Amino acid sequence: MRYPKLREVKEAMVSLFSKPYTTSFPKGEFKPFKGFRGKPVVDEDNCVGCETCANVCPPGAITFKDDLQTGLRTISRDYGKCIFCGKCEEHCITGKGVKLSDQIYDLACFDRSVLIETQQRELLICESCGAVITTKQHMQFIHEKLGAKAYASILNLNMLNQRLQLARAEDVTVTVKDGLKRKNAFNILCPNCNRNIQIENLR
Repeated sequence: MRYPKLREVKEAMVSLFSKPYTTSFPKGEFKPFKGFRGKPVVDEDNCVGCETCANVCPPGAITFKDDLQTGLRTISRDYGKCIFCGKCEEHCITGKGVKLSDQIYDLACFDRSVLIETQQRELLICESCGAVITTKQHMQFIHEKLGAKAYASILNLNMLNQRLQLARAEDVTVTVKDGLKRKNAFNILCPNCNRNIQIENLR
């Protein structure tokens, strides 16, 4: 056919006078679609440092490191590795610790080190063997979640004492030098040491 079809002419004219489908970002405002998954943003008040997000992160963009010397857990989030899958938000135990934002395209940079963010949480350490139990924020969250049932655990009673300051920490801690005894049950213990005490009490 010597001349173009009328349909092709119509499509060309519509395309010529129509606005581009893509946005003018970064010059213009970026308006994401519903369900858009951008940069996971951490809420410092609701992140308890429980490791859940690190355990479910497919690319391993979230890592943690415990320092027994300082008593701190450092959580690192490398957004250069993040695939924005949303697993961290989906599995967050508090439901508020991390939320996906609209930010994604402006993360582009030449230095990948600027994409690493860190948070620190205070550790809860076993007073018998020195093992890491969890973070104090995590245990406090569990305590509030369980309500009155939390007081069935000596560990939670210790945390209640610290919060209400019913007694000084040095008055509560019981030092027993000749192995685990029943008195040690009133200290902050990991599950293994607590189990060993219960076994000793049954003998």
